[in-house]
Amino acid sequence: MQGGFDVEGNSPALGASKNHARFNMRQLRIEAKGDINERFSFRWCQRLNGSKIPGADNLPASIDVAGLGIKLDKRFSLFVGRQFASFGGFEYDLNPIDVYEFSDMSEYIGCFLTGISFTYQPVSVHQFHFQILNALNDRFSETYRVQYDPFLRPSKLPLLYTVNWNGSMYGGLLQTRWSASLSSQTSQNKIYYIALGNSVNIGSRFGLFFDLMYSREGLDSKGILSDLISSVSADSSWPVTRYTVKNTEYLSFVSKANVRFASRWNWFVQGMYETASVYKESIVKRKIDAGKYRTALGYLTGIEYYPMSGSNLHFFLTYVGRSYKFDEKRSLSPDYTTNRLSLGFIYQLPMF
Repeated sequence: MQGGFDVEGNSPALGASKNHARFNMRQLRIEAKGDINERFSFRWCQRLNGSKIPGADNLPASIDVAGLGIKLDKRFSLFVGRQFASFGGFEYDLNPIDVYEFSDMSEYIGCFLTGISFTYQPVSVHQFHFQILNALNDRFSETYRVQYDPFLRPSKLPLLYTVNWNGSMYGGLLQTRWSASLSSQTSQNKIYYIALGNSVNIGSRFGLFFDLMYSREGLDSKGILSDLISSVSADSSWPVTRYTVKNTEYLSFVSKANVRFASRWNWFVQGMYETASVYKESIVKRKIDAGKYRTALGYLTGIEYYPMSGSNLHFFLTYVGRSYKFDEKRSLSPDYTTNRLSLGFIYQLPMF
């Protein structure tokens, strides 16, 4: 069982619009995995505080992983069922309960999908994945609001293809999490996604990662730009109807440093820079100009205390700041900033 609990607070002094404090169970997962025999294994992971509504694959959104692993030989294996999409980046690779604030890219990308994954590991320090997964968990009409265009039809093969390389070099000093993905939306619209994660680790005292992520989307799958642009009506007298924007692109830079300054104490600092843009002019109910619409900054720091050696149990005190800036010519949304202080603990409890 994995859980994270905290009490958080915002106040005008921290940049919030009003006082706010609450207790929060951010993550509560239960997981079971093991070997059936030398060739077959299983894994199941479910969020107890997730949605129970079934998706297009007939599995509820609360189930992150449910499938069967098959070891073909010493180098080749495969996994069939709902699973993690093998996207690159070290932020994405972290256990979700250990993440205090996701970047927009990691927060809005669909990462638990059903399909098949092939793994090839020629040597112990290099691993390659190839995945074919469903492109969507929900139905096309529930994901994309494209009623404005009767000619937009879902792809006959709505699949996500991903190749991934996980590498370790120089005795673990340099590590990589790289991936490239292609996803079909309609016959004319696709998503191209690339994620390049690089990590430097100096002993057990210092670690630094830097992720570059870029997504180019025929139809806006993240929904950030769609919500921003469609909230502005061409005529203020019209009711606002949300719709999916075309020709969007998202760019994210995420970096985090960990300093283990004592055997039981860790300090971290993290920064995020992200942009949301339209790469090609389009007309969706109104003219949508090309250009950058939104810039998001993130800045985090905190201290963690691990009371027991060999255990993931740790208490934390963290600060999370986010700043959002909008292009004055393309958006009527005002710039704003959020700040949050959190105090809590995270624990992975071995049940059996």
